[in-house]
Amino acid sequence: MADLLHKPLLDIEEQPQTSKKPARVASLDVFRGLCVVLMMLVDYGGAIIPIIAHSPWNGLHLADFVLPFFLFIAGVSLALVYKKVPNRIEATWKAVLRAVKLFLLGVILQGGYFHGINSLTYGVGMKRIRWLGILQRISVGYIFAALCEIWLSCRSRREVSFLKSYYWHWCVAFSLCAVYLGLLYGLYVPDWQFEMSNATSSVFPTNQSYVYMVKCSVRGDLGPACNSAGMIDRNVLGVDHLYQKPVYRNLKECNMSTYGQVPELSPSWCHAPFDPEGVLSSLTAAVTCIIGLQYGHLLARLQDHKGRMENGSLFSFSLLAVGLLLALIGDPVNKSLYTISYMLITSASAGITYSALYFLVDVHGYRCLTFVLEWMGKHSLTIFVLINSNLAVITIQGFYWKVPENNMIHWIVSQFVHR
Repeated sequence: MADLLHKPLLDIEEQPQTSKKPARVASLDVFRGLCVVLMMLVDYGGAIIPIIAHSPWNGLHLADFVLPFFLFIAGVSLALVYKKVPNRIEATWKAVLRAVKLFLLGVILQGGYFHGINSLTYGVGMKRIRWLGILQRISVGYIFAALCEIWLSCRSRREVSFLKSYYWHWCVAFSLCAVYLGLLYGLYVPDWQFEMSNATSSVFPTNQSYVYMVKCSVRGDLGPACNSAGMIDRNVLGVDHLYQKPVYRNLKECNMSTYGQVPELSPSWCHAPFDPEGVLSSLTAAVTCIIGLQYGHLLARLQDHKGRMENGSLFSFSLLAVGLLLALIGDPVNKSLYTISYMLITSASAGITYSALYFLVDVHGYRCLTFVLEWMGKHSLTIFVLINSNLAVITIQGFYWKVPENNMIHWIVSQFVHR
């Protein structure tokens, strides 16, 4: 296991050219497959079992681990792929190109191009396309981690200590966190308004719209209405290009119905769009990828299973302790804002989970127990596309008995979601 290499997430990357085809690390595929399974579970089961769906604001549910797990494993893979970089310029161009491809794919899948299971049409108005999403966030984290690995790793002398070899990686991570904290707590958020029309809401009749006013005039607020992350997105991306159904509408204050409608008398911010994969929170999301990169260095540089397990576990539990401490002293665990405590706790959880899978699959070789996850990990991008475009669901929906409404999807929704 001396020269392990692996493709970065999500199967769109190519291996650096080598004379010998590199071996794959089975536990990486298994972990990636586990992420895909969790994604399907929370996407389709969240409406039935709310406790596994995303936390409305502060807090941590099962769904809140999925994206950090993807980011973490992308960083781990990068450390193995770029263990040797003969040409930094060429490697940089390839990394940028791969990130752009992943970003554009995310825009197509999550920008609104596919209309979902209730409509067989497709296409999106450019005035309301969503620019950010899961794949876009992974692409941002990927390029930060890739550039760190390509340009800021010390490979000139093998005797250089592990900490000194990647000193600049940690400088980048701390700098991203510092910028994030400065903008999150330092920016003044004034009162703001937005227009809601029948195009984005079922509350108003056709051709009618309403302008909502949100009272803020605060600095450092971390609530859903007046945080600076939302203000940055509204000014940089535009309010019409944000996620139109934010999960904070599940808060009690918004009184959202079973069918996803927010009463007109609810607080004004309940009607506002908000992007959980926004600009500011992408900074700390990138740090998750850099943390995964450091974990990958343990696999690349340490040759024995015991050393990898011990150092990986120590690294993970240290991050977990710091994250819990920050949560206790007032930094909320918040996925939508991707707070520092959330970033550390989920990154640590990813490290602990991967250590367990590495122990099971690569150390003891129990691949027969995880071969399905391993296969899913090798085809994670294809599965991701099928799920997020709803093509898999629409295919199942196409088989019906006598009338189109008598299909499996309609039955599941009627029995478990809209009961």
